[in-house]
Amino acid sequence: MTSNTLTDREALYCLCHVPGFGGVTIRGLKDTFGTYLSAWRVKPQELQKSGVLTERRAEVFRESRKHESAWRKEFAGLAQKNIRVIAECDPDYPTRFLPYKDRPAALFVKGSLPENEVPSVAIVGARACTEYGKEAAGFYAGELANAGVNIISGMAAGVDGYAHRGAIERGKPTYAVLGCGVNVCYPRENYKIFHAMEENGGILSEFVPGTRPAAMNFPMRNRIISALADAVIIIEAREKSGSLITADFALEQGKEVFALPGRANDPLSGGCNRLIQGGANMLLSPSDVLEFLGMKYERKLTIHKFSQNRLAKNENLVYASVDSRPRYLEEIAALCGLSVTECMEALLKLELAGLVFWNRESIFIKKGGMIAEGCEEYGEQSCDCRVSCKG
Repeated sequence: MTSNTLTDREALYCLCHVPGFGGVTIRGLKDTFGTYLSAWRVKPQELQKSGVLTERRAEVFRESRKHESAWRKEFAGLAQKNIRVIAECDPDYPTRFLPYKDRPAALFVKGSLPENEVPSVAIVGARACTEYGKEAAGFYAGELANAGVNIISGMAAGVDGYAHRGAIERGKPTYAVLGCGVNVCYPRENYKIFHAMEENGGILSEFVPGTRPAAMNFPMRNRIISALADAVIIIEAREKSGSLITADFALEQGKEVFALPGRANDPLSGGCNRLIQGGANMLLSPSDVLEFLGMKYERKLTIHKFSQNRLAKNENLVYASVDSRPRYLEEIAALCGLSVTECMEALLKLELAGLVFWNRESIFIKKGGMIAEGCEEYGEQSCDCRVSCKG
């Protein structure tokens, strides 16, 4: 392929590769020179005369143009990897981005994009979240998705992953905004989620395919998460959490912020409690968010895999003594008046029935603990980035 056959879309793809070039810079070049192609092929003297770039950035730009052939080869192979390039001039570019000057010049997408007309909610939070955070993320995502809301998150470990799972388990679409290329699965623990979203939902990024995860990328992607959403939910966050960056972007963009309250002495609830203290909405039920969106929350009876009425007396006693707050075996035994042996036997039966689970520290927690008996009202970083999934 000769250089004079370069298309405008290929030129945009090349511009997206230039180090330090974001949506604002690429848009400025296009506005100055008329097209992406004209911007990419601009003569050095014309570029200098325009004053669009500093001399240092202009030098980086000139050096980057030496890679044109390799980048065009990459571009030609995107379709085989099921990756689409959505430019901001395309009809399917998200209209929610248009009010913001720092919007991406292009998006790289696997799967689909959230529909502009469908309400969207972002759910983000701590990577090292508690069981409370995991339950809450899955519960709220599942309930909102079931009500017809698109769930947006960042596919990070912890809260993000459980939010995506909550929608996926309901058979509803969910969308991930990545801080790396859309053909890079990070963290690898979310491999199944990554592929599920390709089929029902989508994966998107402003970073060119193949971009590895980098610390500086994640604050950048957070503005996209909030821009895609009508409201942002913070599930668990320390007082200096990266999730609060998403909350800040949401507030700057005029979005509504909801925060899940937690115990005053719990470090992972510190950021959420501060948000509430500062005026964020306290999240107590899916209806809080749905009412803001102008939607109705339909309460439904909770149906367990095994009816509680079918449990034997000891299992009933034990089941009544566990909830979403972790309890040790000895504590449960004291609460239900059984011996530790009897309690352990009942817990094992309950676990086999799918009603409780426990971790390595022998802390038992009721499954679905975020759901109060009788209705669905709310009751009571580092991963291996060397794994990539291409294509």
